[in-house]
Amino acid sequence: MSKNRQYKGAAEGRSPFQSVRGIILGIKKASVIRAFGKVLFLLYVGFLIYFLFVAEWYGRTEIAENYRYNLELFREIKRFITYREQLGTFTVFANLFGNILIFVPYGFFISMASRSRGFFKTLFCSMGLSLCVEIVQLFTRVGSFDVDDILLNTIGGVLGYILFAVCNRIRRKHHVRNRKKR
Repeated sequence: MSKNRQYKGAAEGRSPFQSVRGIILGIKKASVIRAFGKVLFLLYVGFLIYFLFVAEWYGRTEIAENYRYNLELFREIKRFITYREQLGTFTVFANLFGNILIFVPYGFFISMASRSRGFFKTLFCSMGLSLCVEIVQLFTRVGSFDVDDILLNTIGGVLGYILFAVCNRIRRKHHVRNRKKR
């Protein structure tokens, strides 16, 4: 075997068995991390269902007599900003930023779990899930159907994707740097 094609671990004083062992341990570590990610995702979905359909402090226990909906984009956002002093800081924050923040983990997890990740995939998946949630809220009359919520939830999903992309880039840089040191 030529020096160029020689076993990579031999130059570092490792046997092929040690390298295979390292690969297997790396695969096991990755499997544990993936399993942990799946458990976190399931906990997040449980929290999402509770928060969007059951949470008492957010007024989800009452079933409205009529269907409530908003089909005009930015209508509720403008209303919350205009009447922020009457509604209170917490209410404005919970509605505007809460709708964004609640979908950030979804954008992160969907990007982490998917082999074919991408900005537009995350955007459409976030929008699709948010649309489904709003439709369920409309038909069950728990909450209301609001296009502003779909917009804010989608922004949250996209921010989750951006967070994942940044973390993934840092992880890859760190991984490459550690491989070069070996």
